[in-house]
Amino acid sequence: MYATPVSNLIDELSKMPGIGPKSAQRLAFYLLKASQEDAQKLAEAIVHLKETVKFCPVCYNVTDEPECEFCADTHRDDTIICVVEEANDIVSMEKTGEYRGRYHVLGGAISPIDGIGPDDLRIKELLKRLEGDEVAEIIVATNPNIEGEATGMYLAKLIKPLGVTVTRLASGLPIGGDLEYADEVTLGSALKGRREI
Repeated sequence: MYATPVSNLIDELSKMPGIGPKSAQRLAFYLLKASQEDAQKLAEAIVHLKETVKFCPVCYNVTDEPECEFCADTHRDDTIICVVEEANDIVSMEKTGEYRGRYHVLGGAISPIDGIGPDDLRIKELLKRLEGDEVAEIIVATNPNIEGEATGMYLAKLIKPLGVTVTRLASGLPIGGDLEYADEVTLGSALKGRREI
């Protein structure tokens, strides 16, 4: 229905996560209407990204330096490693302003239904980082879903025998939420994670 270059662009855009065929079509027509300069800047930004950004050799965050900013920061606590699924999860942790330790990016979560097992994640690399006596705690900050929970339990099973404390982010009710709108699983999780006040 469209000229081949437009169809090709729609096909490529629809491969992106969260972009369905309709969104891809809207984006393609937006780019078609954009100035040549804006389209060129977008194309150059994508090429520059692919040429310069790589994974940090220590924690596997994305970086354009020899090490990411968190691994290069000498003021961070080396005794704690926060394990996240993806590099963009680090941004969420940093926005809290509460965490000053190190990070490790697994590159996903265990999901047998999607064909992702422990060997597909950067678990061996995490275990290698625990070989010294420096790390005292691993904070499992995987998503609070079935895959994230399975990944957390798997990590705990591997790491606890090494004498390293394994903790999990608490989950439960959001600040400002009402009990009547909470589902049973969330409310149950909040009840289990209660603390003294």
